[in-house]
Amino acid sequence: MIQPIARRLAAAIAALLLTTGLAAAQTRPVVRGFGAETPTVFLFVGNSFFYYNNSMHGQIGQLVRGLGARETRPWRAVSVTISGSGLDWHDVDSYFRPNAVGAYSFDANNNIIMNPPGRVFDAAIMMDCSQCPVHPTLSAVFTDYAKRHADTVRRHGARPIFFMSWAYADKPEMTAQLAEAYTVAGNANDALVIPAGLAFARSIAERPGLNLYVADLRHPSLAGTYLAAATVYAAIYGRSPEGSSYTAGLDPETAAFLQSVAWRTVREYFGTATN
Repeated sequence: MIQPIARRLAAAIAALLLTTGLAAAQTRPVVRGFGAETPTVFLFVGNSFFYYNNSMHGQIGQLVRGLGARETRPWRAVSVTISGSGLDWHDVDSYFRPNAVGAYSFDANNNIIMNPPGRVFDAAIMMDCSQCPVHPTLSAVFTDYAKRHADTVRRHGARPIFFMSWAYADKPEMTAQLAEAYTVAGNANDALVIPAGLAFARSIAERPGLNLYVADLRHPSLAGTYLAAATVYAAIYGRSPEGSSYTAGLDPETAAFLQSVAWRTVREYFGTATN
């Protein structure tokens, strides 16, 4: 369902104000990339925002492959999601058990590949429930479990990463609130933050007619998942996803626009934009 015109315009105006004024208003991220130590095997920990549209981790893998020779680093990921979950629903320590999650994978011919024993994941990308970080009752739980899980991930030799989720389509004010909450948590836990929520706001401001949501105004449309996937790539690899031949079935011009939004948002958020 596309938002009613009045609501959509209000959201777009609010988002425009946020994307143009956020840099001066919000806490700035401390961790801005991985450099030569970029992880290659990822664990996604979250909820339906991750598993919509054939799962975000799968969309990122396709995006990486669509870059061809421009991106030679491998991408492998496993997604552990619970519908409606917050961070406190997940037993992250158990996801790192030997011979458990990620112990094997499948090749293009569906042959089982037994992965080497030992540490499986280089990094864990984690998100809380969509409103938990800014909810008056649950925000303290977010702060608590962001630290607990970041410590757990690091104890297993991997890097913690937080995924900044997006505002509800009818509550654009959540953008700045979520951005602040995730950035503060990232800084407190020496964790990279992926600014997907800011990318949503920028896209809405620039193209309010491009619907990033499904009918519930919460979950991502295919375009929304594609934008989030492109933002994950840009934040983790420190490179633009522009030029990937993978469009997820979107028309090429729309995919190119979303790739551009992801890259510009990441550069602005990390303070690496030069123009």
